[in-house]
Amino acid sequence: MAPPREGDLKAGLTGLIVGAVLLLAVMTAIVHFTNLKYAGESPAAAETK
Repeated sequence: MAPPREGDLKAGLTGLIVGAVLLLAVMTAIVHFTNLKYAGESPAAAETK
């Protein structure tokens, strides 16, 4: 196995950070669009005991 090259850590951390930001953006968009879709729905009936 070859030893790590200079810049490998920087590239790996950059990829990790960019991937995390993109994943957060996609998840936020999914929640936002789901909330928009169901904004007009009435809430479920209250439970009775």
